[in-house]
Amino acid sequence: MANPIITIPLDPQTAKAYNSAGPEEKRKIQALLSLWLRELTVGEFPSLQEVLDQVGRKAKARGLTPEMLDSLLKGA
Repeated sequence: MANPIITIPLDPQTAKAYNSAGPEEKRKIQALLSLWLRELTVGEFPSLQEVLDQVGRKAKARGLTPEMLDSLLKGA
């Protein structure tokens, strides 16, 4: 079964960064977003800092380095 596709409005720089990312980077971004959205819908809402910390830990565990993130955010 194919994954459903959703549309999320983003600022131009973020959209450009995502669109210019390679397939592996896109897969990592999609996985992070999926986890984050699932956690937000569980019911209890953690603080923004808790969410950011958890996303950071998961990203690091999956191989996303600060340099890769910076490159994605800058659209390089």
